[in-house]
Amino acid sequence: MSVSPRKTRRPRPSAPAAPLGPERIEEWPDGDWVVRPIPGAAATKAYRCPGCDQEIYPGTAHVVVWPNHAGVASRRHWHTVCWQRRLQRRPG
Repeated sequence: MSVSPRKTRRPRPSAPAAPLGPERIEEWPDGDWVVRPIPGAAATKAYRCPGCDQEIYPGTAHVVVWPNHAGVASRRHWHTVCWQRRLQRRPG
């Protein structure tokens, strides 16, 4: 009886993570905000944009934003255009 040889699979080295964009401080009428661009290659999870209440799909470039006086625990993921136009929105 012969035993078939098995090929041992070696784990592939993981691809290096895509670099995040540099943080910047943006001054707005409602305060100073830390804004970090997220390139599409680094966007691996889905998030809900607070500006339009639509999903930000994995692979979609967007921004992560949090108040400068708060910490990253209060960060939110926004579509870039929703963040730029957030103060122009009408309530409701």
